[in-house]
Amino acid sequence: MTATQHGRLVRIGAGAGYSGDRIEPAVELAEDGVLDYLVFECLAERTIAIAQQARSKDPELGYDPLLETRMKAVLPAALRNGVRIVSNMGAANPLAAAHKTAEIARSLGLGDVKIAAVTGDDVLDAVRDGAFRFEESGELVADYQSRLVSANAYLGASAIVDALAAGAQIILTGRVADPSLFVAPLIHEFGWRMDDWQTLGQATLIGHLLECAGQITGGYFSDPGFKDIPALARLGFPIAEVGEDGAVVITKLAQAGGRVTEATCKEQLLYEIHDPQRYLQPDVVADFSRVHVEEEAPDRVRVSGGGGAPRTGTLKVSVAYFDGFIGEGQISYAGPGALTRARLALDIVRERLALTGVQTEELRFDLIGVNALHGETLADSSAEPYEVRARVAGRTASLEQAVRVANEVETLYTNGPAGGGGVTKSAREVVAVQSVLLPRELVKPTFTMVEA
Repeated sequence: MTATQHGRLVRIGAGAGYSGDRIEPAVELAEDGVLDYLVFECLAERTIAIAQQARSKDPELGYDPLLETRMKAVLPAALRNGVRIVSNMGAANPLAAAHKTAEIARSLGLGDVKIAAVTGDDVLDAVRDGAFRFEESGELVADYQSRLVSANAYLGASAIVDALAAGAQIILTGRVADPSLFVAPLIHEFGWRMDDWQTLGQATLIGHLLECAGQITGGYFSDPGFKDIPALARLGFPIAEVGEDGAVVITKLAQAGGRVTEATCKEQLLYEIHDPQRYLQPDVVADFSRVHVEEEAPDRVRVSGGGGAPRTGTLKVSVAYFDGFIGEGQISYAGPGALTRARLALDIVRERLALTGVQTEELRFDLIGVNALHGETLADSSAEPYEVRARVAGRTASLEQAVRVANEVETLYTNGPAGGGGVTKSAREVVAVQSVLLPRELVKPTFTMVEA
């Protein structure tokens, strides 16, 4: 019997922190976590644009590529233990994701399963028709009309709450704000008002702490010798124990790797926060400036003090568009004089691109392991490496020109300095993302029930 059935706590587990995340920790939570909900957060800004491209080629696609693998792995334990699933794995096609999940449930003989698809985040037509400017560059979106790929608004918790009230056991959404995936089950379970800003601010804090899964249990946090975390290869994902007043303890399964500490929670708290007093979300303007983090036992951290103010009248929209092409080539050098030979290789490619008239809008010449991250200033103060990898990347207006950039690196095999090897090359179209603010009334979130 779960804590919820005693009317005291709701237990929510994080099943994924990004699209390609590990699957075993989620299965472990479904089997042993005594959960009420398991939430998979799988969308980044560019992920949904890539999904829209997939859907444009096949109307039955556009959902998360690991949806089928995840559902086959986690559904038996989740349904057996009464764990409801909420996820944005619907990506660009939540309805197709729901039908695919129903098909999987039938194939596994799991009986009657209620699955909901939350839609309404696709607002490409509204963005095309309006006089909007990109928040980042100030440019008119209308100037990008022929290059637009997608426009998806960050929905809040409301449609998920409605789907839960209708009895959905599995809810698959498109673009929903990451914390809202966790806020919705809490609103549903505790009957919180959608204008209880203080409580929704605390709920958003909980969602923010859980949204990156393994980051708060020590993944990414780990720094050997400074911040040691045990058993990272068996890293467990977090669980939130939430009370009706929003009080929360972050924990994990005892047998899982990793660690939940005051420090891991504080690092996750700071993740992607620009203004801690005004963290703009579709459900609430959250205030994290008074948050208190306290380690009350090993792997049990209490987090309190989240607050909030009324939500804004607009929703953020991620607008994706084609932004040219990138051609890239890499080659490695090792042994005595590796750095000198790699620098010569870059000089050769630089001159070749000019001699042959390759047209680029931007060029980078990097020595991976030397200056690719922090530039030449720090590189000059470091000891010469035994091995180094030279990389050339060029942004171009056409695929043909991008291919030429990559090919010039490959020719170093026989036309460059001694000892070059391990060449890789690629040429790809670039999908870039900027954002606009769309009036809330232009976005109509809803859900559709699909039954297996």
